[in-house]
Amino acid sequence: MTNTTLEIQLPTPLLRLGISREEISHRITEWLVLSLFVEERISSGKAGQLLGISRIEFLALLRKHSIAYVDYTEDELADEWQAVAGLPVTRKE
Repeated sequence: MTNTTLEIQLPTPLLRLGISREEISHRITEWLVLSLFVEERISSGKAGQLLGISRIEFLALLRKHSIAYVDYTEDELADEWQAVAGLPVTRKE
């Protein structure tokens, strides 16, 4: 994958916190990809690809940042609960 260099302005005190330029670049990229995923502009597979991680690792990243992978509306959630309530119960003996 090719990269593009952008010039950004950051408050100088951020660099005084001991955060390297590489970490800042990584965090900005991660934030942008997470934002695009939340806005439903990219899929989890594409997001992982952009970050150079697997889909499973991306799902773990979502969990780390408390971002829901599945975001049901109230009606969709009610439908899901109704479907679960209708499932037969099986017990192992």
